[in-house]
Amino acid sequence: MSRFVDRVVIHVAAGSGGHGCASVHREKYKPLGGPDGGNGGNGGDVVLVVDSNVHTLLDFHFRPHADAASGKQGHGANRDGATGENLELRVPDGTVIMTEAGEIVADLVGHGTTFIAARGGRGGLGNAALASKARRAPGFALLGEPGETRDLVLELRSVADAGLLGFPSAGKSSLISVLSSAKPKIADYPFTTLVPNLGVVTAGESVYTIADVPGLIPGASQGKGLGLDFLRHIERCSVLVHVIDCATYEPDRDPLSDIDALEEELARYTPALGGDLADRPRIVVLNKLDVPEARELAELVRPEIEARGLPVFEISTVSRLGLRELSFALAKVIEDDRASKPEPESTRIVLRPRAVDDAGFTVEPYAADDENGFFVRGERPERWVLQTDFNNTEAVGYLGDRLARLGVEEALAKAGATPGCPVTIGGVTFDWEPSTPAGVAVMMHNRGSDPRLEINDRAGASDRKAAKIARRTPGGHSDQDEDDIE
Repeated sequence: MSRFVDRVVIHVAAGSGGHGCASVHREKYKPLGGPDGGNGGNGGDVVLVVDSNVHTLLDFHFRPHADAASGKQGHGANRDGATGENLELRVPDGTVIMTEAGEIVADLVGHGTTFIAARGGRGGLGNAALASKARRAPGFALLGEPGETRDLVLELRSVADAGLLGFPSAGKSSLISVLSSAKPKIADYPFTTLVPNLGVVTAGESVYTIADVPGLIPGASQGKGLGLDFLRHIERCSVLVHVIDCATYEPDRDPLSDIDALEEELARYTPALGGDLADRPRIVVLNKLDVPEARELAELVRPEIEARGLPVFEISTVSRLGLRELSFALAKVIEDDRASKPEPESTRIVLRPRAVDDAGFTVEPYAADDENGFFVRGERPERWVLQTDFNNTEAVGYLGDRLARLGVEEALAKAGATPGCPVTIGGVTFDWEPSTPAGVAVMMHNRGSDPRLEINDRAGASDRKAAKIARRTPGGHSDQDEDDIE
C-alpha cells in the first residue's frame, strides 16, 4: 500500500567540474608545438521538475540523497572533458522548497516548472585556453570547481480551488466522493482520513478541484490531532467550505460551536505562502439531513448562520440532496476568484546591472582582537582559490596576478593591512606581502613564484636550491631553464 508523504528533507549535491589539462603538443618533426590541454567539463545540476503524474514526496522519503554527475577532466590535443549530466527529480504540483531555517526558496506550481536546487561546478581551463602573449606556454591548468551542496526541505501544499474543513466524521470524504470521482476511505470512526484527498468536479462548463483534509479539532493550529500537518494544504484554496455534522451525538457540540471552533483555528494558523485565510470566501454546508433530527437542527440554526453573512447549503451525501446546487455555487465563487486575479505573465528575465562602484569583493577584518588579519569575500576571489593547484608555483603566481588585477591588493592596503598579516580567501590563509600596485603583474624571480603566497615548506625550498646548484654544476642537467618561459 502506497504512503502519502508531504514533507521531506533532501540532501542534493551537484557534480563537480572536471580539471583542466596541462599538455604540450608533441609531434615528430614539429618541436615546440605549444600548449594543447583541453578544458574540463562542467558538472551536472540537480533540477527539480514539477510532474502532474506525481502526487506524493514518498520517493524522497526513502531516497533523500541525490547526486548529479561530475564533469570529466580535459585531455591533450585540445580535447575537452565531457559535461556531467543533469539530475532531474520529479516533484508534485504545489511543492514548496525551503531552507532548513524555514526560508522559502521556491514555490513550484504548474506542470513542467523547474528549479535548479544545486548548480554544478564549472570545469577548469586547460593550458591551451590560458595561453596569451605574455604566457605562451603555461605549465599549469585550472582545477574544476566543486559542485554546490544543499539541504532543502520539500513541503507539498495541494493545488485545489476549494477546501473542505470540518470535525472528524463530519462527512467530508463522503462529500468529495459524490461530487467527484475520488474514492477516499470512508468509515464510521474519527480520523478516517489520514491524508489529503483531491477530486475534480465538473459543474456545467466549469471544472475545478476540491481538497478534503483530515478532520480538525480545537488546538489543531497548535499541533493537536492531525490539523497542523495538513492545514498547509488549504493555503492555495480560493474558497473554504465548512462541512458541519448536524447529526452528531456529542452533547457539547452544535453547528454554531463547530463553526466558531473552525474559524478560531483558521485565525491562529499563519500561511507560510503569505496572505490571510480570513480573507477567503466561506461556504457553510449542513450535512446529513437525511436524518430527521438533523433536518430540524439545520432549520433552527440556518437563520443565525446567514445572519453572519455566510451562505448556507443543506445537503445529504446519502440521498444526494442539495449536491447540484452546492457544486454550481462553488463553481461561481471559484470563477469569480479566477476572474479577479491577473493573467499569469510569461517568463521574464530580470537584469540587475552591477553598481559602478561594486568591486565584486569585500575586505573584512578578523573578529579576533589578538590577530590583525583580513577576510577577502567575493564570488570571483573564492572561485579562483578553488581553481588553483597550490602544488604548482606557476598556478599560484597566476592566482596572484588575478587578485592584483581585481584590486585586492589596493583594497587590503586601504583597509589597513600590513606586510605579513594573515589574509584568508575561501579556505586558504597566507601572509600578505605587497609587491606591486594593484593592476600591475607581479614580477616573479622564478616562473610562477609569488612571494605573497608562502605555501611551500622549507623542504620544498631546499629542493629548489639543490636543483639550481645542479644546473650550474658541470654534469648537471636541465632541459630548459624556467626563466626562459614567460
